[in-house]
Amino acid sequence: MKLSAKARYAVRILLDLARHLDEGPVRTTDISGRTGVSARFIEQILKPLKKAALVTSTRGATGGYTLVVRPEDISLARVIRIIEGSLCLTQCCENPSVCSRSSHCRSHRAWVRVSQVLDAELESISIKDLQDDTLSCTGPDCACCPTP
Repeated sequence: MKLSAKARYAVRILLDLARHLDEGPVRTTDISGRTGVSARFIEQILKPLKKAALVTSTRGATGGYTLVVRPEDISLARVIRIIEGSLCLTQCCENPSVCSRSSHCRSHRAWVRVSQVLDAELESISIKDLQDDTLSCTGPDCACCPTP
C-alpha cells in the first residue's frame, strides 16, 4: 500500500502552516518554495482541508492560508481520511457487503486487523509530533534513519 502524493503533500503543507502559525496568513507561493510542491497543486490540496475546517483562507494582498486547528489536534489519520477517504486496505474492510465472500473469507479478518492497526498508529501521530520531531524509530532496521 502506498499513500498518494496528494496525501503526503497534505501532511507536508499542514506541517508548513503549523511552523508558520504565528506569522498570519501564508501564501501558497511561500508554501511552495519551502515544501517543493507546486502552488497549483497546493491549491488543490487545500480545498478539502478548508472544507474540513482545518485551514481558512484570507483574500487580498496580505492573504493566504492559516491553520485553524491546533497542530496537536490534527492526526495523520484525519488528514489521510480527508484526502483519501479511508484508511481501509480493502473495500470489504469498510463495507463487507461489497464482497459475497466476506463472511467466510479467511483473509478478510487479516485485512480488517491490519487496517485497524494502521488507523490506530496514524491516529497516534499528530502534525505537532512532526513539528517537534518527537517520533522515534521502530527498530534497528528502520529505513527512515541513517545507520551510525
